[in-house]
Amino acid sequence: MLGFANLLADGFSMAVSNFQATKSQREVVEEARDAEEQHIAQFPQGEREEIRQIFARKGFTGDTLEQIIEVITHDPRLWVDTMLTEELGLQVEGPQSWWAALTTFVAFCSVGLIPLLPLLLPGLALEQTFVISATVTALAFFGIGMAKGFFLNRSIWRGGLETLALGGVAATLAYLVGSWLRATFGILG
Repeated sequence: MLGFANLLADGFSMAVSNFQATKSQREVVEEARDAEEQHIAQFPQGEREEIRQIFARKGFTGDTLEQIIEVITHDPRLWVDTMLTEELGLQVEGPQSWWAALTTFVAFCSVGLIPLLPLLLPGLALEQTFVISATVTALAFFGIGMAKGFFLNRSIWRGGLETLALGGVAATLAYLVGSWLRATFGILG
């Protein structure tokens, strides 16, 4: 029961953290947007010159550079977005805060449930449950790492082994702390 309760609490905590992070990022972008809109309204020539310098550093010159400046500064939204991304290095579009929180919660709980599932199998001795739990957890770590490698266009084997090693260290640490608590305080049976 403690494992399931902890899974939900940790999942919720991770979701809230992701919600706050994405919400804060959106607030930073909106605050910067307001400032850039004011700069463009107050100092349009200076802001045009900043666009010129940004695209000149990218190698554009002559008529091409002037056309880029004209296209960008003709559309106020594009102008501000360009300043936000090119000058300030901000990501203009990002996930909705609630969607980021929900996907974090579901992903965390889905993967975190894997080591607990063997506990639901009837008729297994504690040692068997532990071995099954450790095995399916290791396979999950390896699979997640392989997927990461695939999506990042890197070695799937290296991704799998890396995630397995890091997850293994975390799982070993949790096991050792649990063993210490049991031996020291008689906690957990």
